[in-house]
Order: sequence, then structure tokens, then C-alpha cells
Amino acid sequence: MNPAARPSKGRRRAPVVRLATAAIAAFAALPIPAQAQQGQGVIRDTEIEQLLREYTQPILRAAGLTQQNIRIVVVNNPSFNAFVADGHRIFINTGALSEAKTPNEVIGVLAHETGHLAGGHLSKMREQLRNASTASIAAMILGVGAVVAAAQSGSANASNAGMAALTAPQEMIRRSLLSYVRAQEEQADQAGVKFLAATHQSPKGMYDTFQRMADQSLFAARFADPYLQSHPMPAERVAALEVLAKASPYWDHKDSADLQLRHDMMRAKIYGFIDRADSVARRYPLSDTSLPARYARAIAAYKHSDLRGAIAQIDGLIQAQPNNPYFYELKGQALLESGQVAASIAPLRRAVQMASYPALIQIMLAQALIASNDAKAAEEAVKLLRGALAKEPESPDAYAQLAMAYGHKGDLAQADLASALAALMRGDSSTARTLAARAKTRFPVGSPGWVKADDIIASKANVN
Repeated sequence: MNPAARPSKGRRRAPVVRLATAAIAAFAALPIPAQAQQGQGVIRDTEIEQLLREYTQPILRAAGLTQQNIRIVVVNNPSFNAFVADGHRIFINTGALSEAKTPNEVIGVLAHETGHLAGGHLSKMREQLRNASTASIAAMILGVGAVVAAAQSGSANASNAGMAALTAPQEMIRRSLLSYVRAQEEQADQAGVKFLAATHQSPKGMYDTFQRMADQSLFAARFADPYLQSHPMPAERVAALEVLAKASPYWDHKDSADLQLRHDMMRAKIYGFIDRADSVARRYPLSDTSLPARYARAIAAYKHSDLRGAIAQIDGLIQAQPNNPYFYELKGQALLESGQVAASIAPLRRAVQMASYPALIQIMLAQALIASNDAKAAEEAVKLLRGALAKEPESPDAYAQLAMAYGHKGDLAQADLASALAALMRGDSSTARTLAARAKTRFPVGSPGWVKADDIIASKANVN
């Protein structure tokens, strides 16, 4: 598992006229992406991502979105939350994955978020905001005119009237926007249940999730203005969802035992990597001999400097499931991060061979090969990293390792270019352009590497 900050993209310059207060207020009521709240970044893990792909693919097929290249991004945040921020990514917090007791609960959440994507809610919201912004600006111009006139006349009453002209239209627009968002949430619920039915899956997990959230917010909801909420009021939303969900012919369908085990393994992995050792021990005591409990304890042992104990426990896991690629990955990662580079290579090779989507493991194996300081190993590392980048083209880690591999080979031009791309993926465009300029001097004019370096240098206008 690799917690990593997501590479930031270049931001467009802010418009001269900012979004009006009503639009900002509407956004303030919407769920804020957890990574923006805490800056904890994104979790990358092959096992977790593969399971989430399998959860999501049937839903995306039912929604007609299989060609949209939609990714599930795991955010390192303990709260139970999921959201969409663009048309190609569903973000889900580690808190949602670890708290959900069944695969069906996570699948229900993903089905709801897919409903937002299928309904084009993000683009529709942008259109609503554009409309609101125009109306707000017009109202503000009228209000400012009244305030200026009052100031010139010296009338306090006229000044107060001008301020009212500024705020009243914006409040109406804010309520209108929030009403629109509530309608979107209801539509996403309906679409989610529809997608689950189309894939012969139960909507019970979705219902249970929203019921739990409703129970948690029940006290606060008693004092809330229903017309100032971005989501439907909990009781009415759950009631509507209950009627819809229980009408499904698949309400009583259960997750398979194999899928439940994989889900429990995912939860154990998250707890093992993120929780303190004492928390893991309380959650998974030695009396619990299940595979997920053993997995969590092995991870916690490795994370908290008990390498010998961790390796013994991981070997026990491998003995129990010799065809599980993620146990070999864990062993290789534990050895590599403990400085036992040579010993880490064999289990990482095995993991790459066995995993169905091994790009992240390939990057780790390449790191081990590079650290071995073997020229032949560096050549293998380049091939591994090129293969990984075909699947993970925005990975700064892969480009950074590729730069080191080329450095070991003495190919300074490619090393500089890979370093420039690593900086670009991290959002450091200034360093990227400096390294690209140096790479450009090392490549023959017009060669593919020279053109790529030139593209990075020329991207200044696009990344500021």
C-alpha cells in the first residue's frame, strides 16, 4: 500500500469576476473532498484497487459507462464518504471501505456515485452555477448601485435598502441551487437501485448505508432547515429509498463467501497499514485466527519494526494461500523497506507474475532491481517501468525510478527526461521545464526524446 499525494494539475487563472456569493454558499453546503480537507492524499494499492474494479465494472456496464475510463480513487480519510469530482473518477474514503461490513454496502455507494456520472450531474451543476452567477452578478450590480447612491445622499435607510438588494436575490438563488442538488441526490439513489437490479445485486447495502448515516445525523436534522440542505433530509430520503429498494427482486441476495472474504481482507489491510499497533491488536486479537486477522497483524508487525515476526506471519499466510499475489507483494515490500533488497526481488517477481493488474507491483520490483546496483537489473527495471507507465501514465514514482534506472545505464538524456516527467506529474512545472531543457541539449535534434522535452518546455502557458 502506498499513500501518495495526487499529482496536482496546472490551475487556470481565476476569472476577473469571481463566482457570486450564492454559488459559493451552495458549494459550501456540498460535501468537500476529504483530501482537500485534510491533505492526506491518495492511497494506491493493487489489491484494493482490483477489488474495487470488480465491484464497479458490472455497475458501469449497466450504466453504459464502460468506455468512459472511470477510475476509483481511494482517499486516505477516516470519514465515511464518497463523491465524484469530474466525469472520470469516483473518490471513496478509506473510512467508507473499512466501516462497510459487506461488499454490498460499498457496491451500493459506488452505484449511487455512478448514478451521478450517468446523470451528467456535474456538467448540469456547472450550468446551474453559470446561471446563478449571472443572476447574482446582475443583482449585485443593482445592489452596489443602491449602496453608492445612498452613500452619495448620506441616507442610512437607503444604504440599508442597498445592502438588502445585495443579499436577498442571492439567498433565493442559493435555495434554488440547493433544491437542484437535492433533486440530483434523489435521482442518483434511483439510478443506483436500477443499476443494482440490472446486475442482479441487492440494494440492501445502499439502504443500510444511508439508514446508518440518517441515524447518525438524526439529532442535527431535527433543527435543520430542509430548504437549506444540499441532500434530502435523512428521514425522507431513507423512506423513499426503502420503498424503492425493497421492491427489488434481488433485495435478499447475499454476497458470495469468496467476495466477503476478499472484502474482509481489504478492511484488514487498511486497518493494518493505517491504525496504530495497539488498535490493530484490539481489533484483531490473537484469539482471532481468521485469515483477515492474521493479515492485519502481519502488516502491523512489519509497519512497527518487527520484521522477523512479520516475515514469519506472512510466510504463514502464503502457506495458507500460495496463489495469493498480494501476500508475496507484502513480503517483498517488507523486505525492501527494511533494506534487504536482494531478498525482496523473488517475492516481488512472483507477485508480478500472479497479479492480474500488476503495474504498481512492477514499479516496486523495478525499485528493488535498481537498488541492487546491477547493470543488467537496471535494463530489466527500464522494461518493467515502461510497462507500468503504459497503465499508470501519471505516476511520478514510476518516472522517478525510471530516471534512476537510466542513470545506472549511463543514459543521461533519458534520465533527465524521466526526471522532468516525474516533476511534471508532481505538479512542479518549474523544475520539470529546467530538467527538460537540460535533456533537450542531450538528445539529437528532432528525436522523440528531444520532441518530448520540447513539449514540456512549451507547456509553460498551460500549466500556470
